[in-house]
Amino acid sequence: MLSLPTYVLITPARNEANFIELTIRSVISQTIFPLKWVIVSDGSTDGTDDIVRKYSANYPWIKLLRMPERQERHFAAKVHAFNAGYAVVKNLQYQVIGNLDADISFDDADYFAFLMSKFAEHPELGVVGTPYRQGNPTYDYRFVNIEDVSGACQLFRRECFEEIDGYLALKGGGVDHVAFLTARMKGWRTRTFTEKVCLHHRPAGTAQHGPWMAKYRTGALDYALGGHPVWELFRTVYQMTKKPYVIGGLMLGAGYLCSLVRHAERSISLELMAFRRTEQMQRLRTFLARYRDSSNELLRHPPKCV
Repeated sequence: MLSLPTYVLITPARNEANFIELTIRSVISQTIFPLKWVIVSDGSTDGTDDIVRKYSANYPWIKLLRMPERQERHFAAKVHAFNAGYAVVKNLQYQVIGNLDADISFDDADYFAFLMSKFAEHPELGVVGTPYRQGNPTYDYRFVNIEDVSGACQLFRRECFEEIDGYLALKGGGVDHVAFLTARMKGWRTRTFTEKVCLHHRPAGTAQHGPWMAKYRTGALDYALGGHPVWELFRTVYQMTKKPYVIGGLMLGAGYLCSLVRHAERSISLELMAFRRTEQMQRLRTFLARYRDSSNELLRHPPKCV
């Protein structure tokens, strides 16, 4: 029987008093605990620190790290908070490091044991995670790559995390995308395992913006992260079939197009952009080939009328 790797967790948290207790209760209910869990309070002013202190008094592997208050809110600041937590754990003996959002919970007590078993079974895995559920969506892996790993709970083999030099401090976002793309470019496998899910309690992208503007910003981020224009066209059409119907896809496409017209700055290297576009076009060709084959099969064997 394979022994499970040891792991550490880091959670940047800024004013997460409404959700962080759900996160903490989920972790202390796991069948295997992290070696250390550093919760980095990034200038919180809403009682987040008091909640963490209440639990760290009983669970010595939970550590609260307080960062100074700041006015601005952006993704680079979240990376700075993560790196402050990383400085606490980097000299410990562990095999896996995880980035866990402060508004996540789990229904399964073996959530982390399951993911650690995947690392143990597959030494080529560098980054793993699960889908996150928000409301009751269905995941369509025609356009959500099973090899992409959500930043809500993103776990790295230590060697992989060190090889990619951790997270890039990108103010505009896409930190988790750049991490798993870089890992794949360097030869590591990355994988979302759909047997488990984590529960995300704040609508993605709406911490500062409404759902429509969140779609617009997603489109702009797609451009910044080097997304292929043809891929983005198909993604725009696909998003029109999801809530908010039509307008969501239009806002996504508008965000990408406006950035394209303005020649907005890219967040990634040309090498990584070329790698991402090659992946996207390979996936698109595979999807279109499957759609063509299924259509041909339907033409050859039409359903019989009763």
